Amino acid sequence: MTTPHHSIHTGFRLPRLLLPRPGVDLAKWAVIACDQYTSEPEYWRRVEALVGDAPSTLNLVFPEVHLGAADAPARIARIQQAMRTTLDAGLLVPHDGAVLVERRVDGRTRRGLMLELDLEHYDYTPTSQSLIRPTEGTIVSRLAPRIEVRRDAALELPHVLVLIDDPERTVIEPVAAAVAAVKAGSGQRPPLYATELMLGGGHVAGHAVDAALADAACKALAALAAPEVVARRYGVPAGTPPMLFAVGDGNHSLATAKSIWEQVKARVGPDHPSRFALVEVENIHDPALHFAPIHRLLIGVRADLRAALAEHFGVRLQVIDAPGADAMRAEVQAVEARAERAVQAVGVVEPGPRFAVARIADPEASLSVGTLQNFVDAFVARGGAADVDYVHGDETLERLAQQPGHAGFHLGTVPKGELLKRVMHEGPLPRKTFSMGEAHEKRYYVEARRIR
Repeated sequence: MTTPHHSIHTGFRLPRLLLPRPGVDLAKWAVIACDQYTSEPEYWRRVEALVGDAPSTLNLVFPEVHLGAADAPARIARIQQAMRTTLDAGLLVPHDGAVLVERRVDGRTRRGLMLELDLEHYDYTPTSQSLIRPTEGTIVSRLAPRIEVRRDAALELPHVLVLIDDPERTVIEPVAAAVAAVKAGSGQRPPLYATELMLGGGHVAGHAVDAALADAACKALAALAAPEVVARRYGVPAGTPPMLFAVGDGNHSLATAKSIWEQVKARVGPDHPSRFALVEVENIHDPALHFAPIHRLLIGVRADLRAALAEHFGVRLQVIDAPGADAMRAEVQAVEARAERAVQAVGVVEPGPRFAVARIADPEASLSVGTLQNFVDAFVARGGAADVDYVHGDETLERLAQQPGHAGFHLGTVPKGELLKRVMHEGPLPRKTFSMGEAHEKRYYVEARRIR
């Protein structure tokens, strides 16, 4: 095994992992990121039924569908005890060094590299100029329950996906090519892990990366952070602080790790494992990586939604009924695809079913999600709805929004090619702007890491 390469100046190092020992049923061990299916408790009931009493990361994470439950403190205590029991039982074995992750889902295979990020180089505030930055706004109030889970946890299990901007494909792709060559050759080396994933998650495999390949990947990563390279790539002035890593999924989990580190670092010293966070790094130029919008679901609607929209936007608003969901989506896509942004469009889904497109002229935000979020926040604050949830998937939104007392907003997608340039020029985008794929494509927990 390679000794973890420590690269403080570029904000990352090679990881010290814990992987399920041979014999653990990985199909039951691996469950989807805890922040998915938060409006669909039936999904998590199916997960519980599939796992049964088998060793599983389900026992080591807090599915956020339960965040508001009265038994949350007891659930957190059970999770932390399960971590200690898992370690004591020897269910996890160490692996030092980078791991290439191959995730096959919906006919596409995307690839990533497991690394540890240095939280000293991460700032999630709206004015962040750090090497590691959020792509979306952080809701600080959402960190408290996550902090309670992590505070006394022995392990972290990563669902954070971090983007790099590597158009020449110098970091991950050479590693993937080398692994593919080994798999094709006579001296085939088995993967560290491989399994089908439950409930439509596809397949995942992890491959050990040898020392020479890992060192080359680290050097290529460092080269991407050169200030002159960043200035040329994004058209920013020379001397602009570079961004190497952009947090695509799991920003609140990474912000939680940062918060814990800030609380303990004076007491534990600079080399403590909680200074780092385990993530999967992916190249935004990977053709298998696609972005999807995150829609808004209003729960407990108590006011006339269309009247509230008209009051908020005034003469700038035009609401046009659509004959169905397909027509609504097509109109939103057509408006959002235009180069001029003088008009934005958002789909409206209500029980009935009723579908419409809200066209908003002279929008106050550069993206329709920002314009809409201003309305949603005000609507909920005034008591027009009890809560808002953030939903992945067009059909999921439409199914949930047609339930009595619900309503939904369908949003367009931020073009993948615009994302990181926008972050460099404008800062983090509005919270919950986009998703790296639909819910079933999210990261499943396999690897773990000691943080105590």
